[in-house]
Amino acid sequence: MTVADIYQRDGIVQVPQLLDPAEVEQIKQVYMEQVAADLSLAHDDGVPDDDPLARYPRFVHPHRRTDTEAGRLALELMLDSRILDVVQALIGPALGAQSMFYFKPPGARGQALHQDNLFLRADPETCLAAWIAIDDVDSANGGLKVVPGSHRTELLCPEPADLTESFSTGQVAVPEGLSQVQTKMTAGDVLFFHGSVVHGSRPNSTDDRFRRALIFHYIPEDSVEIAAFYNPLIRPDRRETVLAEAIGGGPCGDYAEMEP
Repeated sequence: MTVADIYQRDGIVQVPQLLDPAEVEQIKQVYMEQVAADLSLAHDDGVPDDDPLARYPRFVHPHRRTDTEAGRLALELMLDSRILDVVQALIGPALGAQSMFYFKPPGARGQALHQDNLFLRADPETCLAAWIAIDDVDSANGGLKVVPGSHRTELLCPEPADLTESFSTGQVAVPEGLSQVQTKMTAGDVLFFHGSVVHGSRPNSTDDRFRRALIFHYIPEDSVEIAAFYNPLIRPDRRETVLAEAIGGGPCGDYAEMEP
């Protein structure tokens, strides 16, 4: 089966070793140096000072900060042909919508089950994630759990999450008849998944292993609107473009204030 066939069936496809070990090591070094230097790329998730995520918060939209090495690297990889070739095989011509870097140090909480397009609100289609493993990933260090086939469901309304397990406050249920699958990835693997795929992760229960990941979100080039947080979008030639702003609505009412 082709990657497109697997994606159509499951909403998820894992491509092994899309980045080589030297590239992964460079990403790791650049982002560890950046988080040690300052937290200007960080998103405030409101975690307490004694939380491991206070020292290693997630970075959101680093590709917009090309004054930093972390930002330049994010933009370069967001538009890298190896990643874009897979993206385009799955959703056709695409625009870059978001970059993120998760450190997930030892002891960090996970992220409750969710669907990405609840936040991006790309329309008329959905978003696509490219989740790049920067460390080897398994259940112990909080690797992603995914629900194959959930891309065929509508967006689900979040309920309160267990904040002892998750730094994010909302969670969705596993759709009836479907099951969670624990991912296992080697650093350099990339997991591509549909914006309606239910996914999340448990805490990093190890004492000495990070679960770092560089993540990009893309939307089809013919999308007509997106949540304002994701404008401007990036074309493959690095030109910026702006779509109409998606305003509230959807199955869960006005969720404009929810986390990216």
